[in-house]
Amino acid sequence: MARKLIQIEQAYLLARDCYAELGVDTDLAIRQLARIPISIHCWQGDDVGGFENAGQELGGGLAVTGNYPGKARTPDELRADFEKAISLIPGRHRFNLHASYAETGGKRVDRDELSPAQFKHWIAWAKSIGIGLDFNQTYFAHPKAAQGMTLTHPDRRIRQFWIEHGIRCREIGAAMGKGLGRTCLTNLWIPDGMKDTPADRKGPRERLLASLDAIFQKKIDRKLNVDSVEPKLFGIGSESYVPGSHEFYLGYAVSRQILLTLDAGHYHPTEGIADKISSVLLYLPEIALHVSRGVRWDSDHVVTLTDELQAIAQEIVWGGHLGRVRIGLDYFDASINRVAAWVIGTRNMIKALLLALLAPIESLKALELEGDFTSRLALMEDAKTLPFAAVWDYYCETAGAPVGNAWLAEVKDYERTVLSKRR
Repeated sequence: MARKLIQIEQAYLLARDCYAELGVDTDLAIRQLARIPISIHCWQGDDVGGFENAGQELGGGLAVTGNYPGKARTPDELRADFEKAISLIPGRHRFNLHASYAETGGKRVDRDELSPAQFKHWIAWAKSIGIGLDFNQTYFAHPKAAQGMTLTHPDRRIRQFWIEHGIRCREIGAAMGKGLGRTCLTNLWIPDGMKDTPADRKGPRERLLASLDAIFQKKIDRKLNVDSVEPKLFGIGSESYVPGSHEFYLGYAVSRQILLTLDAGHYHPTEGIADKISSVLLYLPEIALHVSRGVRWDSDHVVTLTDELQAIAQEIVWGGHLGRVRIGLDYFDASINRVAAWVIGTRNMIKALLLALLAPIESLKALELEGDFTSRLALMEDAKTLPFAAVWDYYCETAGAPVGNAWLAEVKDYERTVLSKRR
């Protein structure tokens, strides 16, 4: 063990010298990285099932594939699985909950009746392990969402039900922020849309606008809770029309000065969200991200270290936006070990951020300003072969996280001793 540690440190010192030749301070990059929290999504751990009593199919264009054994069946199991996952991930991160993960004690508590009481165990748990919570309103898997319409529904009574749900969720988010002393981000996404060509595109958007204004009418201390709205291009069952489009929510967020959530899977498959970040931040103080990996459609695959992921991290870091972008993950894969899926995706997000922090960005920007695009391209490409892995291993070691793929053995052991006993 001591020998391995020496090797890691020696490799890091060599890498540090290589980066220093290009003006990159690897020690500084590591310190910066350690301060970036990733909001890790609860729904990977139980296939978006939740713990309320609705018992509905997911709907809303959501679909989870696979039946890998060991899914979390209770809140305590989900919490234990997450604790195992974060023990294998360097840094200090957050947990992102959906309203459907309420703990009702076996009682029927409908979505418009939710309160902080149904999340007191989540708050106590997060406090006990020293993490923050984020929150999401849940507008799917419910009888009143069966027609694919919630806040845009033509029936005023159904809209009011969902408006009340949104109001309650903001109050829950504020309670989380107060209880933990860390601001909670409460995100709003609705699955509303139409499978075929609508006759009226304006009406649903007018109803959505009014519904949102009703939800956000009450002012909440931003130290406790900040609000975000999340657009989408299309979904299963809403291929032809989505009232909550990018243009709609961009206009709403800017005009109301609330956060906009950019989800990597909610745009055309050939469209990336990286280029949107600097544009939106010209008009908003903060934004949120749901980092996912779509394969041909919004399929929410486990995040891998793709060019797109690196582009997102580069835009955040190179643009100087680290303090203005709340990074969250959003994927669900039931075909593999769910704890491993958390670890793989989160470590990849952190790797992408480290790669961006280690880039000789000041030199690249200087060359760009000089108009020397040849040298810019050459330096940008040469930087890709610098000994990043040695810096990553050193960061994991100093953060108390497994180096390389050593984490996998721990997940396999957890699967054998814990997950395999779940039936």
